[in-house]
Amino acid sequence: MNLRELLLVVTLFPLFVFSQVLPVEYQIIPRPQSVSYGSGELKLGEKVKLFFSPGLEKEAELLNCYLASGNGIKMETVLREKIADIVLRIDLAFKSEKPEGYRLETGKNSISITSDSPQGVFNGIQSLRQIIRKNEKGFTVQRGVIEDYPAFAWRSFMLDEARHFKGKEVVKQLLDEMALLKMNIFHWHLVDDQGWRIEIKKYPLLTEVGSTRDSTEVDHFHSNRYDGKPHSGYYTQDEIREIVAFAADRNIMIVPEIEMPGHSSAAIASYPWLGTSGLEINVPCKFGVQYDIYNVADPRVFAFFNDVFDEIITLFPSPVIHIGGDEPRYDQWNASDQVKTYMAANGLNTPAELLVFFTNNISEMLKTKEKRMMGWNEITGDRLHDYHSDADTKGLSQKLAEGAIVHFWKGDIDKILNTIIKGYDVVNSNHSFTYLDYNYKSIPLSKAYSFNPIPEGLPEGLEEKVLGMGCQMWGEFIPTLESMNRMVYPRLAAYAECGWTNNDQKDYYRFLMALPAFLERWKNAGINYGPVE
Repeated sequence: MNLRELLLVVTLFPLFVFSQVLPVEYQIIPRPQSVSYGSGELKLGEKVKLFFSPGLEKEAELLNCYLASGNGIKMETVLREKIADIVLRIDLAFKSEKPEGYRLETGKNSISITSDSPQGVFNGIQSLRQIIRKNEKGFTVQRGVIEDYPAFAWRSFMLDEARHFKGKEVVKQLLDEMALLKMNIFHWHLVDDQGWRIEIKKYPLLTEVGSTRDSTEVDHFHSNRYDGKPHSGYYTQDEIREIVAFAADRNIMIVPEIEMPGHSSAAIASYPWLGTSGLEINVPCKFGVQYDIYNVADPRVFAFFNDVFDEIITLFPSPVIHIGGDEPRYDQWNASDQVKTYMAANGLNTPAELLVFFTNNISEMLKTKEKRMMGWNEITGDRLHDYHSDADTKGLSQKLAEGAIVHFWKGDIDKILNTIIKGYDVVNSNHSFTYLDYNYKSIPLSKAYSFNPIPEGLPEGLEEKVLGMGCQMWGEFIPTLESMNRMVYPRLAAYAECGWTNNDQKDYYRFLMALPAFLERWKNAGINYGPVE
């Protein structure tokens, strides 16, 4: 053996040894809480035998679809666990740190996913999809054990379709991507000033009038430039049911948002008596906060809300209904004699007190329907905006209803800390980190990934009051699917890991190593994505 051959052996031998010994690390987003690797790989052919516990029929069907479409694997259901290549198992004795947890074990002869719930098995399936590797002879999976569970119960993505209607096929694609990332709440913003997007049979003008505007402001807020094109669209109740069922199959709960008392122009354009001014208006073409606001002093308006919620709750099984509550302009309330009389009769001194009083009444209304109210953090009565004066908010005597979920989006950290200390459950969606309409200069991928739903300075023992986090795709300036996707992806994957993985387990560079598989997936699906940095 000459020197050149010897050097070649010395160089290649360690690589050969390591390739035989070192496991192929799982590249999973969101990162599992615990992974231990075994020796070698399990080999699968193109035909795979599946066994599943009773009650997992939907999960088995989805796994079949996932592996067939993503890998070309053909699956056969068998009745004996011992002969199966993949086992989906419900075990009521299974113990996880938190609900939705699972154990995924790849052994010498088979793969098993075990949980005490279908939701946990579904989450295990999403990890399995990401660790199957194709080669020229079939498929392989590195042997190992994943013990996994979510850090937070609330892991949401919000889509605003009031500003730009996208349609059910777009929503279904988003739900599929959320499912792979183990996100479990689709927060659906269906009502705002610029459009009412859900059929309410008792009030047909909400969609006949409120779902269409004559034009749309373009470029940016306050540009005063318009595209001159009508924009319209809404979901029928049958379409809502179809999408809710599609989401439920993917372990996703849909929480609808029906905005009140502000962001109400589309409803007031449909039925002018709903408004405080009593004037007829058009559905606004201009974006930003509008002046029109519901007349909460009129009993007919509460009857309207009651009727709307009666239809909403037949469509959405979610125990939570989001009522918005954000960015109310108080000008029309301050100018209304009827509102002033109503405030005096109820011992209310400021518009902020009226806002809390109103949301508390809505909370009580929803309680009678066995639903829980959720709203943006203006529902606490805190002053968040420059267009509110000290006189509007000082001396707040009203206390937000017990049981309300506060969706934090704006304000200094003391506001979210005080809300939690007072005993309220919170979903943290701090806009500086989680607003997907903000460009990548404001929120690059690395900043999105750095978000911790637990606010700094939270007293020990109160962590459980933080239900989780949400990321929000506000729709004012995303008129097309392409413009929306670029803002959503790849940041959606970062937010998924913020919601699932314990903060001390997060690793941005490991995340970047796992991301290429998703980039390839999105590319193949025709999803254009933003910068990875």
